[in-house]
Amino acid sequence: MARSWQTLATVRTSEGALELRRRDDEFLIVIAGRVLMTSAARRSEEALATLACARLAGLRAPRVLVGGLGMGFTLRAALAGLPKAARVVVAELHEEVVAWCRGPLAVLTDGAVGDPRVEVSIGDVAGVIATAPAGSYDAILLDLYEGPHEATQRRDDPFYGAAALTRVERALAQGGVFAVWSEEPDTAFSARFARAGFAVSTHRAGRGGRAHVVYLGTRAAKAPRGA
Repeated sequence: MARSWQTLATVRTSEGALELRRRDDEFLIVIAGRVLMTSAARRSEEALATLACARLAGLRAPRVLVGGLGMGFTLRAALAGLPKAARVVVAELHEEVVAWCRGPLAVLTDGAVGDPRVEVSIGDVAGVIATAPAGSYDAILLDLYEGPHEATQRRDDPFYGAAALTRVERALAQGGVFAVWSEEPDTAFSARFARAGFAVSTHRAGRGGRAHVVYLGTRAAKAPRGA
């Protein structure tokens, strides 16, 4: 008989109760009763980082921004693919989630948040991108709940809308990579992504399971003026 879930911590948010739950060796993070992530399924989140960081090969000290900490799987996979001189900024809305990753969830990622290459920024990753000086990052990874979703998002979506993509393009160095996790394919986002000046490819993390998608876009080099 399966054991019931134990709630380890609860945080009140504008979207409802954010909870960390555990059953034996499995963890869940839920909000308002909806599952945000589970430690039993992380393949696509890890692929997001692995695919993006593979494109940074050859850079001695790449600068990477990760939007959304979650359980830390994307961060751990990114660190595994980055050199010792890399710098990784993780933007996470909830300070309590960072505390969970330093505490009960640390065993899942070998304490990724405590890696000396990592800096945690508490706040909205959209704001971090918008205020970043031009060319600040070699890669920006968004691992946010749901990802781009045409049915529920407006054209001015702060993460995936046309203006947001322009801000990302500006924050990236030439040849930089923008990687986006999505719960399901979104053809409108893919087209918008390409129009923003990126060479875009779409990836699935293995076979079977849900149709989670990783979008990878490389910032195209701009021709010099007068060329």
